[in-house]
Amino acid sequence: MSNTPMAANPLTRAVLEIDEYASGLGWDQPARLFALVDTARLRVQEPVLAAQLGLAEEQETTAGLTPIEQEEIPAGKPLDEFLATIAWPDAVVGCALTVERLMLPPSAEASVPQGLSDKKLTAWVAAHPDRQEVRMTVGVLRDGTRDSAVRLREKDAATEVLTGSGLVPGLAEALSATFAD
Repeated sequence: MSNTPMAANPLTRAVLEIDEYASGLGWDQPARLFALVDTARLRVQEPVLAAQLGLAEEQETTAGLTPIEQEEIPAGKPLDEFLATIAWPDAVVGCALTVERLMLPPSAEASVPQGLSDKKLTAWVAAHPDRQEVRMTVGVLRDGTRDSAVRLREKDAATEVLTGSGLVPGLAEALSATFAD
C-alpha cells in the first residue's frame, strides 16, 4: 500500500490506505470491516503480528493507525443490523468500513417515486440513467473523529478520490455507534 498519499492525519491516511487496498481487489466486492489500532502500541504489544504486517520500527516516524481486516460480513444480513452487533475491545481505537453502492446526483431526488419498497427503490436506482457506482470508505475513532474516501467507478484513479469528514454521515454515525457503551 505504498502508493497511499501522505495525508494530514492518521485517520485520513488509514482511510486512504483501505481505499487503495479495496481498489486493488477490483469492483463488485463485498463490504469489508477493519479494526483500527495504534501502530506504535501494536509494535510493542504484538511484535510478531507487527512484523507479519510489515510494520518495521523505522518505517513510520509519525503517529499512525494500522487497519486490520475483520472476518467477512455475513451475506444476506443488512449492514446496519450487522454493525449493531459489534463491540470492540479496548485495544481498537477506531474502525473503518468499505462498501460499494449506487448513488444518484441531487438533481434526481425530485424524480424518486414515492411509496416504493426498499427492493423496488433499489431496482429503480439501478435502472436510473444518472446512477453512479461508488466505493465509500469511512473511518471513525473512539473520540468521534471521522473521515471518508469516495471513489467513483467512472473515475477509478487514486487522484480522483474525494476525501472529507462529512461525505458519508449516516455510515459514519453507524460505525461510531459500535463504540457506544
